Amino acid sequence: MENDNSSAFSAFSAVQADKLYEQVYDYVQERIRRGEWRADEKLPSVRKLAAELQVHRLTVFKAYQLLKASQAVYVKDKSGYYVSPGSSLPAETRDDPIVLASVQGGSLSEIHQVQADYQYSKALLDPNLLPNHYFSEYVKKVFDLYPKVLGTYGSIQGDMELREALCGYLADQYHFHLSADELLITSGSQEAIDLLARVLVKPRDAVLMERPTYSPAIDVFRGRGANIVPIEISESGYRLDEVERLMQSYKPRLFYLNPTFHNPTGYTIPAEQRKRLVELAQQYQCLLIEDDPYRDIYFGKKPPLPLFAYDTEGWTIYIRSFSKYVAPGLSIAATACRPPVMKHILKARSLSNSGTPLLNQKIFLHYFFSQRMQQHLEKLRIALAIRRDIMEEELAAAGWEWSSPEGGFNLWVKLPETVSIDRLLVESVKQSITFVPGSICDPLKSFSSWIRLSYSYLNEQQSREGLKRFVGLCRMLERWE
Repeated sequence: MENDNSSAFSAFSAVQADKLYEQVYDYVQERIRRGEWRADEKLPSVRKLAAELQVHRLTVFKAYQLLKASQAVYVKDKSGYYVSPGSSLPAETRDDPIVLASVQGGSLSEIHQVQADYQYSKALLDPNLLPNHYFSEYVKKVFDLYPKVLGTYGSIQGDMELREALCGYLADQYHFHLSADELLITSGSQEAIDLLARVLVKPRDAVLMERPTYSPAIDVFRGRGANIVPIEISESGYRLDEVERLMQSYKPRLFYLNPTFHNPTGYTIPAEQRKRLVELAQQYQCLLIEDDPYRDIYFGKKPPLPLFAYDTEGWTIYIRSFSKYVAPGLSIAATACRPPVMKHILKARSLSNSGTPLLNQKIFLHYFFSQRMQQHLEKLRIALAIRRDIMEEELAAAGWEWSSPEGGFNLWVKLPETVSIDRLLVESVKQSITFVPGSICDPLKSFSSWIRLSYSYLNEQQSREGLKRFVGLCRMLERWE
């Protein structure tokens, strides 16, 4: 691309230095989070903390006022500032000064660690749906083609051969215009999200996120200290007037979104909204981070083009994960963005690892682009559509509410309000059944009557058996309430 979009990226190509009172705010906030200052404990006086930090008293006063506005502290008349309840770490982590607040609260990962016979919590592909014998042949082929593949590191940015192949694929399939230098290979989409958060977000930056959304992304941006601003998503998409109002009011750093077979709802944003979102991003200088893990899993017509295809000014970053349905064990994802941001991502990545394993990239290269794999995707779509239909058949008798997804792995289901989802999860685990409570997917921790059920992991017979048990358990709890 001839235009390097330097003007478009001037607002976010590097994280700006904080003002001094904001640094004091971060210092106090982190000590509260660590539990060094506990709930209802009095903070040092403005004079004392100013002397300790060797700053002006007005600087500390402004930091305390900001903490008060964010409800991290409260004021007692003629007494001083006190820590608000709920601002510090859970009690079981407070005595460990090494544990940071940003690594707390991995509720989804805790559910995934539960061993269960009927796992509707895992938005993963049933390994039996993959052409495993064919896959093993390609592993052998890679060692024949690259006998020294285990003896070297790959590039930080990713294998050039793979990046060039993916550039051709993205251009052919979705009309992307990019070079191999504008593509990064990561170990799954979560690494890409984390890298982007580290590069683009600093404490108190406004970040727009769908409500509900992908739970680990909430944790990543919240861990960076972002002010998460939720945007409602429905079966018909977004209210674009509301999106514009929020962009105007909050001047967000970025908008993280999953517009195609959305996780957890399964909704798909129509093409006309995608075009308008790109226009709004340019108008209000808000980066769009488009997470696209399920694009190939469509049950009818193909979904609209990615937002990146409509963007000529460089305001969209596109994350395409292949981990969910091609080869989860390889954990391959590609991120497309323009050079000003890519430069900073590569710098951040070099501090954490030496790149995605070269062997994984070479196996993926030859496996994904083979004719056999592309033919297998057709069969995979049919198999998953059948599993979606089975889940909907079993749930129909319960009278619950959902919108049938046209692709992806998940069903977003509304249960009767009389059912306690927390209690249902506890009782379900006892029956060797898992699911994802809707509150985990919500930046506001609401959606207390909603759950995510994934139909991708269990075979047809297992899914029917587990759903009959699950519906029966839910009805029993309804009678108890």
